[in-house]
Amino acid sequence: MTRFLSYLMAFAVAATTAQSACYADYKAKQNDPLRLHYGVIELNGACAVAEAAPEIQTRIAVDGWTVLTVLTVFDGSQLEQRKESAGEFFLRY
Repeated sequence: MTRFLSYLMAFAVAATTAQSACYADYKAKQNDPLRLHYGVIELNGACAVAEAAPEIQTRIAVDGWTVLTVLTVFDGSQLEQRKESAGEFFLRY
């Protein structure tokens, strides 16, 4: 029984660890004058493209931006490779 509990606890720890941070990359625009940007954002909600757009829109709207598209969602292992492309919009919101 003790061995079973040990396995169960190890599984629980692994499952918790697997729920790492989730990020999305997106494209947005601003009008008058037209401006475009590519950004990377950490998501607080579901880690799914379809559900990321409303969260991103709410957060970037404070500066007058509108989401055009959510490209992908990904974990932290792919974060650094997007830093240069996102520039000032890397984890800004």
